[in-house]
Amino acid sequence: MKTDIEIAQAAEMLPIGQVAHKAGVSEELLEYYGRYKAKIDITPLRDKARKGKLILVTAINPTPAGEGKTTTSVGLADALKKLDKNVILALREPSLGPVFGVKGGAAGGGYAQVVPMEDINLHFTGDFHAIGAANNLLAAMLDNHIQQGNELGIDVKKITWRRCVDMNDRQLRNIVDGLGGRMQGVPREDGFDITVASEIMAVLCLATGLKDLKERLARIIVGYTYDDRPVTAADLKAQGAMAALLKDAIKPNLVQTLENTPAFVHGGPFANIAHGCNSVSATDTALKLADYVVTEAGFGADLGAEKFLDIKCRAAGLTPDAVVIVATVKALKYNGGVPKAQLGEENLEALERGLPNLLKHVENITQVFGLPCVVAINRFVNDTDRELDLIRSKCKELGVNVALSEVWGRGGEGGIQLAQEVLRLCEQPKKFTYAYELDQPLKSKIEAVVKKIYGGVGVSYSAAASKELERLERMGMGGLPVCMAKTQYSLTDDQTKLGRPEGFTITVSKVKVSAGAGFVVVQTGDIMTMPGLPKVPSAEKIDVDENGVISGLF
Repeated sequence: MKTDIEIAQAAEMLPIGQVAHKAGVSEELLEYYGRYKAKIDITPLRDKARKGKLILVTAINPTPAGEGKTTTSVGLADALKKLDKNVILALREPSLGPVFGVKGGAAGGGYAQVVPMEDINLHFTGDFHAIGAANNLLAAMLDNHIQQGNELGIDVKKITWRRCVDMNDRQLRNIVDGLGGRMQGVPREDGFDITVASEIMAVLCLATGLKDLKERLARIIVGYTYDDRPVTAADLKAQGAMAALLKDAIKPNLVQTLENTPAFVHGGPFANIAHGCNSVSATDTALKLADYVVTEAGFGADLGAEKFLDIKCRAAGLTPDAVVIVATVKALKYNGGVPKAQLGEENLEALERGLPNLLKHVENITQVFGLPCVVAINRFVNDTDRELDLIRSKCKELGVNVALSEVWGRGGEGGIQLAQEVLRLCEQPKKFTYAYELDQPLKSKIEAVVKKIYGGVGVSYSAAASKELERLERMGMGGLPVCMAKTQYSLTDDQTKLGRPEGFTITVSKVKVSAGAGFVVVQTGDIMTMPGLPKVPSAEKIDVDENGVISGLF
């Protein structure tokens, strides 16, 4: 059996200019990054009306058994193309941390991938490097201001801005810097986040253009003064230089699938600490060019889809026409308590115990958000008919159909059934609503997400979190949406509680405003903004030969 990278390397890619032509992008708007990648100057498209139907792909809570959300997204786009639909795929860019760590890349898998896979999973067009540079420029200007006399009166114990690097490196989570004497900086506690957790990433992905980008960058809060006033990037006069570093990164990247379907792969905010979906500029441009746009939100529907709908859709004026919830029989049995080694065996009892996790996500999409949805079962060879029938019958009780997806092994052809159901759903009536309204107090918004989306009974707050929420309300930021930072593995803030737990409370440990992005990050449990490498990192298996051919990359 071929590996993902072997399949990708054997693909016959079209020159990116031909892909752009199929997508309706004229030659003069392309900025080439080699033969198979390009950025798009979207400025001339800004006033063009949106015409496309928006399809959101999400999933159950992730498990070690895997769900195949990106693979399903790619395969669905290829299947729609096989049905002669004008379609564009819109995905996030992968982070180097997971690529060299344990999770893997974000380019799909099998015969449903975006290519050139190696480029997309590694440096691509340099967007993440630009974001890291802008982030660290702001950090450097902040510390330089303090070193040069601290005219703003910044309290070094109240600095909230951290440096970033796009790599899993636990050694950098908590550091002390500025050592070595008076001319080497002011000693203070500091730390690094992974680049995808930087607010700059969230800002880039929500900005509608360079003007909006610069305004958002200016609003970023980096710390507080001795008398507790917020200090912004604008106070440090940093926003212009930061925007200059990001002027190319804000342009969407165009690539293709294995079946030459156009794909925008742009931006990659962490779905724990940010909103976890691709850029507004890429989604908006795709909707102006295509009749159908397939996009994806990170992690399970309780995180990625909730933020896509409550944050991104609200900010960008988007309304999805259909939602796909991806699951596997194996992952559902894992939710039902089956060890990973035994997931290949038929177990209807465990499947029935695990199914409530899927059904809760279905209820959220259809009943809380008012959107039509389909469950896509990413099929494996040892899934039995009885197991599939059980999933169908339980979903039917909620008025939702199940479509089998075999895109990993068959590409777009294996997604025809799913594509047909999605096309049907796109024509169904919908009454899209948010989980909360912006004029509710911050605590009320948090509790709405916990009770409606997670199924919890309440929220408890640390003293520090309550104090910060009160301060943000006083600062006039109570009207922002909330961005919940929670484990992806459970509907609760305890990753060991699988299935559909009930009667639980969520503990909010920390609150931080992302004023530039335009949301309040609400941290629950023990969320890491700088992951670490596993005992055997994927990096150990990756190599390149004398001809520059990469191996071991999935």
